Amino acid sequence: MNDIRVPEIKTVAAPEGIEGAGFFATSLEKVVGIARANSLWPLPFATSCCGIEFMATMGAHYDISRFGSERPSFSPRQADLLMVMGTIAKKMAPIVKQVYEQMAEPRWVLAMGACACSGGIFDSYSVLQGIDRIIPVDVYVPGCPPRPEQVLDGLMRVQDLARNESMRRRNSPEYQALLESYNIK
Repeated sequence: MNDIRVPEIKTVAAPEGIEGAGFFATSLEKVVGIARANSLWPLPFATSCCGIEFMATMGAHYDISRFGSERPSFSPRQADLLMVMGTIAKKMAPIVKQVYEQMAEPRWVLAMGACACSGGIFDSYSVLQGIDRIIPVDVYVPGCPPRPEQVLDGLMRVQDLARNESMRRRNSPEYQALLESYNIK
């Protein structure tokens, strides 16, 4: 007889709460955090080879849809995760900033690849030496180009931020000061 092994199914743990026979109660903030973390809509801003790695991440082998991000948005008003991938020329910097400003709150930024993180090997007058000079970055994914596993790890870090972020953090004086330091209103 063939002995077929069924893999053990792992489930996500429920948030802290009070449970009883037929009910479960938790805070609204935790429910909203779980919903945000598992329904991120990325806006890919790809300019070079890192965009190809992102395409591989979207494919069936790595399947980014397992993380609730299967719907890439190409409109900043419908996205909440800006994924900047590849070399950003200084002439493109105002466009990247405009795209970021058009996104609704809450919004997160993932810098993918050496070029987006630090300018990479292009230390020249025309290349922006990291997008954190124009917009705040939440997660950096290093590599040239980073592997799809690294992209998924970066996405999971953004999910952790979204899941654990206070609903009122975006209205805090610290967050407003951060945006003002980048001249973002």
